Amino acid sequence: MKICVTSEGKTIDSNVDPRFGRCGFFLFINTDTSEIEAVENGSAAAGGGAGIQSGQLMATKGVKAVLTGNVGPNAFQTLKAAGIEIFTGVNGTVREALEKFKRGEFKSNAGPTVESHFGMK
Repeated sequence: MKICVTSEGKTIDSNVDPRFGRCGFFLFINTDTSEIEAVENGSAAAGGGAGIQSGQLMATKGVKAVLTGNVGPNAFQTLKAAGIEIFTGVNGTVREALEKFKRGEFKSNAGPTVESHFGMK
């Protein structure tokens, strides 16, 4: 299964970024092969639409689940429309989040956790 964890850096030992649409990096992880692909988030500085663009990237990459700190309403709708499960409240390192996910410690979200434009600098 391919999942995505929002990250502050390019490695599995980086901290989980609490923002989805405006995170620093997306770490795409194949839970079957442990293959990892780090992709810098080109939408992070967008004036608007970061959540939608990031959600569309998840669908393009074939992601089945997203692990992040928070997700806004536009990103939530985009991810749900693509059939992607959303897990929020995730913190610590990407490696720790991955292990907790594999153990089934997270529950998927029923709605957004923050307002639009969360995390804009």
